[in-house]
Amino acid sequence: MKTINVDHVLDAKGLACPMPIVKTKKAMAALDAGQVLQVEATDKGSKADMKAWAESSGHQYIGTKEEGEVLIHYLRKSSNDETLEKKHPNTITNDELQEKLIKKEDIVIVDVREEAEFAFGHIPNALNIPLGQLQDQVNQLESTKPMYVICRTGNRSDFACQTLTKLGFQKVFNVVPGMNEWKGESKSL
Repeated sequence: MKTINVDHVLDAKGLACPMPIVKTKKAMAALDAGQVLQVEATDKGSKADMKAWAESSGHQYIGTKEEGEVLIHYLRKSSNDETLEKKHPNTITNDELQEKLIKKEDIVIVDVREEAEFAFGHIPNALNIPLGQLQDQVNQLESTKPMYVICRTGNRSDFACQTLTKLGFQKVFNVVPGMNEWKGESKSL
């Protein structure tokens, strides 16, 4: 493939979610409008994360190419009036979700972490649909029940909530701070 000219290269190899996004936000802030950032990452979930973050922040996700184990993402910084980052307005804390589970409320929990993350600790009865597969598997979800979306830190789940809302789901809540601080019952392999 032809070499792509970029304005800045960011090395995010070896970092796990949310660090590639955190570093990308910082690098993007230092760029001028219209400049292109190349982000090199090894976290397989970063492909969906980068696309969702760019969309929610107003920047342009250009694309991703793979070179061996490295994902190379290309993003273009939009002008300042295009970059108001959107956040899903409906959130719930870990403790509030745990109360709903104790009361056995009729809800759906969607865990958008990668399969390996889910396997080593998840909320019982949660559906695992990694963020990058959400649009392809959305038909598995019941649109009539309240839906609580969780990930490790609340970032991927925020993007997932925005996506689900755009797809017509109405009772969608982002669980924060997420599985990283979950103290309720959990299951593993």
